[in-house]
Amino acid sequence: MSETLRIGIAGLGTVGAGTLHLLNTHYELIAQRCGRPVLVTAVSARDRRKDRGLNLEAVRWFDDPVALAGDPEIDVVIELIGGADGVAKEVAETALTGGKHVITANKAMIAHHGTDLARRAEESGAVLSYEAAVCGGIPVIKSLREGLAANAISAVYGIMNGTSNFILSQMRDTGREFSEVLQEAQKLGYAEADPSFDVDGYDAAHKLAILAALAFNAEVDYDSLHVEGIREVTSVDIAFAEELGYRIKLLGIAKRVDGKISQRVHPVMVKRNVPIANVEGVNNAVVAEGDFVGSILSEGAGAGAGPTASAVVADLIDIARGIRLPTFAVPASALEAARTAPMAEHEGGYYLRLMCLDRPGVIAGVAAALRDHDISVETLVQRGRGPGGEAVPVVITTHETLESNMRGALAQIEALEAVLEPPRVIRIETF
Repeated sequence: MSETLRIGIAGLGTVGAGTLHLLNTHYELIAQRCGRPVLVTAVSARDRRKDRGLNLEAVRWFDDPVALAGDPEIDVVIELIGGADGVAKEVAETALTGGKHVITANKAMIAHHGTDLARRAEESGAVLSYEAAVCGGIPVIKSLREGLAANAISAVYGIMNGTSNFILSQMRDTGREFSEVLQEAQKLGYAEADPSFDVDGYDAAHKLAILAALAFNAEVDYDSLHVEGIREVTSVDIAFAEELGYRIKLLGIAKRVDGKISQRVHPVMVKRNVPIANVEGVNNAVVAEGDFVGSILSEGAGAGAGPTASAVVADLIDIARGIRLPTFAVPASALEAARTAPMAEHEGGYYLRLMCLDRPGVIAGVAAALRDHDISVETLVQRGRGPGGEAVPVVITTHETLESNMRGALAQIEALEAVLEPPRVIRIETF
């Protein structure tokens, strides 16, 4: 058997401890599959005294993770600190510059600095692997980079945040509002005390930026993403969506459009019979559309110690086997400069919910605004009557139109005296 591959882990939080536990549990199995021993020889974390349920007596402890990354007795650095910048980025840069392979679960770092890190890895002959950064235990990176390598990818999209998917699923099943279900998600450990990263779409956006770069041989372009979260989705919208044959999901969607890349994260109404509409709870799911293979859906646990550690160690096994792949499927020098399609150029259907006074002429005013911006109505639903000047919901779905047209119509509708609240808008996606 070949010589031992020596591993240093920077960060012993949930994923770091899970990774070390997996490597200890399957030490013999992994050695057999790699043809060589894989051994953690060094670790670094903020609190040496914390009880992690692990025996760390046989490993060297580094108080400074950057020093660990530069240690000549380590072959592979696993960065599990997190954060786009700061010490995590310094750890990755130090290791790659020194020719050490780097494995990370750090989606923010790859989304913001992936192109530069890929170039650094290429210059030093090292490998930068990040399977665990996107959708936990689902091997979506390996699928795009290897399994679908013979295909031209036209689109990649999916449910990329389990917290938001859990909240929307529970809102539909129970009829409760966002704030109430969010509190439940926090009690269950599915949402952080500050849930902004998840429910405002940023977590999914980081993952989508990575997948888009990989799918389209492009530089990572997080800053051009259009991002919306789910805070404004109400139980009323979810009920209307069901009535109209749709479900509401927070999706990340990347497509090639007229030579540009469209990247967007926002709530979407999808038909109930579409497979991704039936992915529930905290699960993630990603669909890739290839010209020869068609549409491929991968579904599973998108977070947690076990699934994420599984992805980390899968990358480690590839490195131990001697597998060397470009970071984003092609050499960094061949990555295309990002050409992102502006959101105003998006074309699709729309769901509008208006709260209007129930009096003559209101619908005519709304219809005129849509007409003035070349928007065709597909369905119109009005519920009940509003005694005493109370508002009633009016729901409209449209045929495909440009986002810029819809924005103009919304400004005109919102100015109508009889429309009492800003219109609720959810884009309709046809897959």
